Amino acid sequence: MNTLSYKTISANSATANKEWVIVDANGEILGRLASKVAKIIRGKYKTNFTPHADCGDNVIVINSEKIRLTGDKWNQREHFSHSGYPGGQKITTPAQMLAKNPALIVESAVRGMLPKNRLGRKIFKNLHVIVGNEHKFEAQKPKEINLNTLK
Repeated sequence: MNTLSYKTISANSATANKEWVIVDANGEILGRLASKVAKIIRGKYKTNFTPHADCGDNVIVINSEKIRLTGDKWNQREHFSHSGYPGGQKITTPAQMLAKNPALIVESAVRGMLPKNRLGRKIFKNLHVIVGNEHKFEAQKPKEINLNTLK
């Protein structure tokens, strides 16, 4: 038996086949959308997934203002941020974030599901959240995918 033929192939930036995909957030529940988008960005749906490399796809999320939250989470859920100064804690609800910038809700949900290291900060740049239908990425020829077909 030739043991040299059983080498494990690891993907790297040169061998990763990155694609552009569009996800429509119209009527989707925030947490379910964010977990599937995080898996796509990470590359976990690909056969050549490598945990230490950026081998995922670039994702464009459109209609971010039309996401859903179940129950009364629009007013009960709280997002904390701190300026670093004493008394600099800020608390915002998703309803306030939706009024200010709807893309921040999706971005913060996906960011929380990515690794908290250099790789996570790098692959977060592969996410593009757009308010509305129109986006500037037609040149990349993105293909639209349905999140309900993914597990």
